Amino acid sequence: MKPIIKIENLKREFRMGDEIVHALKGIDLTINEGEFVTIMGTSGSGKSTFLNTLGCLDQPTSGTYELDGVLVKDLNKNQLAEIRNTKIGFIFQSYNLLARTSALENVELPLLYNSAISSEERRERAVEALQQVGLESRMGHVPSQLSGGQQQRVAIARALVNHPVILLADEATGNLDTRTSYEVMNLFQQLNDEGITIGFVTHEEDIARFSKRTVILRDGLIKEDKMVTNRLNAQAELEKLPKPE
Repeated sequence: MKPIIKIENLKREFRMGDEIVHALKGIDLTINEGEFVTIMGTSGSGKSTFLNTLGCLDQPTSGTYELDGVLVKDLNKNQLAEIRNTKIGFIFQSYNLLARTSALENVELPLLYNSAISSEERRERAVEALQQVGLESRMGHVPSQLSGGQQQRVAIARALVNHPVILLADEATGNLDTRTSYEVMNLFQQLNDEGITIGFVTHEEDIARFSKRTVILRDGLIKEDKMVTNRLNAQAELEKLPKPE
């Protein structure tokens, strides 16, 4: 199996006044191609620091992090920006869409920084990504004309448009009701079935049961790393919910 993420003895320390805070205390983790991994942890567990490190937004104090075979600590600022834009698809709790911009234009955004892609190809890839998340009929709508679940689908399409090696989702269902959360998890399961690797940060145990593997952080260390038994099928769970009025 090809490792997409390979981390060895990762540590991250911050200086706060006279104190040194040990946010990550020596983490080892491998995520292979095609996995669907949930990262869980309470506030203060090191989860946010870890996600920032995975997303190449923060550099570890020591230890190694390889993303798709690239040693991250050897990269300069421009190379880090490029790896974030080409190898990682970010999905946030708050969607982070441009308010006055159509769904299609929001999805095109990451490709604007890639001079090798023509405007025609950019449009084609954005259309394809929106079709992949089931929003082909909403391409011209701005975010205010879309429901929360639809906005999150636009955000997922935007994350997919660069064909990243991994999707990193940070509490991607945190602002959504149960039905919409399950609809989004159904989409993630479908994408994973297509071979897309997913790292999904959540504090919700029921949401974690849709993934294939759960990693639990506590006090800057991995306390548990286990395969999900009795994994939930999001489509089946959706069908159990009362029909919306």
